Amino acid sequence: MKTIATCVEEILVSQPFLEDALTRNILNFSALSEELREPISKMLRKPVKAGAIMMALRRYSPPKEMANKVKLNKVLQNLGDITVRSDISDYTFKNSPSLIHSHLKMLEVIKEDPHIFYTFTRGVHESNVLITNTLKKHMEDSYKDEVCTTMQDHLSAITIGLPKENTKIAGLYYQFFKRLAWEGISLYEVVSTTNEFTILVEDEVVDTAFSAVKSLKN
Repeated sequence: MKTIATCVEEILVSQPFLEDALTRNILNFSALSEELREPISKMLRKPVKAGAIMMALRRYSPPKEMANKVKLNKVLQNLGDITVRSDISDYTFKNSPSLIHSHLKMLEVIKEDPHIFYTFTRGVHESNVLITNTLKKHMEDSYKDEVCTTMQDHLSAITIGLPKENTKIAGLYYQFFKRLAWEGISLYEVVSTTNEFTILVEDEVVDTAFSAVKSLKN
């Protein structure tokens, strides 16, 4: 049977920003109670008082994973180097039998320079390639027989080194997405390996994005 408390919990869990603000004590409980009165009344199919909702909000205890942030904070404080690369191009191709051969052609071009930024990600129906603009001509030659559905220039890549224990920490990636969302930054692409996490953003917001990510280490 649903209660006001369970309705409050259901709403907060479905709205991470709201829950985070509540746990940080930066919400006006009275205003929020009034805001939640109508949806909770609909959920319970009867009118409820704002005072009862406020009491449930004050008694709300976040899940253990949210309350115990010691491990998460430790990982954030131990983030590795944050590297920014500009002048990146993003290509999306339809998957085809020949696509892997095009990829191999490009690998032959870049194999002598380990510092070149190049990623290849294969999905179910399409594949994505990120590469430094200086190799754009080589890129288009290597993939000339493929169907390119989208191409975007003027991107920057921010790569964050992650501690080895990152795979055991729940909510780590959420911290990055939440912080960038607070800043109103749209992510053009996301690429990750076991111990690295790379986000692609448009050039004009890279400084704000870098500052947002760096602030997580503090």
